[in-house]
Amino acid sequence: MTFGARMLKTGIAVTLALYVSIWLEFTPHVIAAVAAIFALQPTIYRSWKYFLQQVQANTLGAVIAMLAGMYFSNEPIAIGVVCVLVIMICMKLKMAESIGLTLVTVVSVMEASGDWEFALNRFLLSVIGILAAFLVNVIFVPPDPREQFTKQIHLVFNQLSLLLRTAISDEIKEKVFREQKQELADGLQGLKDKYKLLEEELKKLKRAKYRQKRQIVVYKQLLHNLHKGFEVLEAVHEHYFQSDRTVEINRYYDRHLEKLIKFNEHVLLKFEEKVKPGSWKAESIEEENDVFIKQARKGCDEGESDPGAGDESPRLLIVAATIYEYGYQTVRTDRLVERTEHDEVESDHFIGIR
Repeated sequence: MTFGARMLKTGIAVTLALYVSIWLEFTPHVIAAVAAIFALQPTIYRSWKYFLQQVQANTLGAVIAMLAGMYFSNEPIAIGVVCVLVIMICMKLKMAESIGLTLVTVVSVMEASGDWEFALNRFLLSVIGILAAFLVNVIFVPPDPREQFTKQIHLVFNQLSLLLRTAISDEIKEKVFREQKQELADGLQGLKDKYKLLEEELKKLKRAKYRQKRQIVVYKQLLHNLHKGFEVLEAVHEHYFQSDRTVEINRYYDRHLEKLIKFNEHVLLKFEEKVKPGSWKAESIEEENDVFIKQARKGCDEGESDPGAGDESPRLLIVAATIYEYGYQTVRTDRLVERTEHDEVESDHFIGIR
């Protein structure tokens, strides 16, 4: 486990919530600390959304708990019934994320059993914790989904590159390959989750610029491209080694896959503006990719004409098709990155003229 900014911010938010509750002489201070822990979110937009949602849900929960405490009792069964009622209301109002902290407020307020001052004290402690977490998240090292996504996409690609480069040659032990492949699958899922945060941040916040909205399309394609690379791994594992191959076929597939991986790496560097424009033409990769699938199709046709070939040739064609699709999507990503950069240059030039 690595020490990250969110761990530090959680500690700061809890500390701030405790100090404020002590300064205002609200007790028990632990309620503010618990609220701060619940309220810390991975993005600015989610922090703001969670803050508003929690204030609404906690107000609703506190009012219901106060009325229940006044007209019924604070017996355990009554608290349980009120908790069920609050959960149902939160679900109906689509505030499911607020249920946990709202129930903390409900239980603490019902303890008052009709004492308005006591109930208000408990409610304000929850608000202090929520507000502390929101302020800390915005002020101290505000989360940047774009930076997080870019960093992780490199980590995932490096792992994918290693597995693809050794897939045809079958150099990695089977156990190690399975472990690395599972780590790669987990990394892709984590990258998908970060993309959702990034997309949500840029779409929901009105401060997003035109170029940022255009970049979200590139991010989506980069993620899609990596998934296509992962499909190559699965196809090789399921079909390649079960087909009838020659040494020349192994070398041909390995060389072509190596070229696609290098081009994919080039596209990532181009996206980060680290390579010179025009240093690698996508057209040449596209042509080689077309030749590759035609040769694979030709080999499959020849295999089908041989009565003793069995079903090995079609299985080899499945692998070739996934490799071709990976190359196609990499070329598509390159052109999308190039088009986005071109639009940004034209936009900057237009602004300069004005």
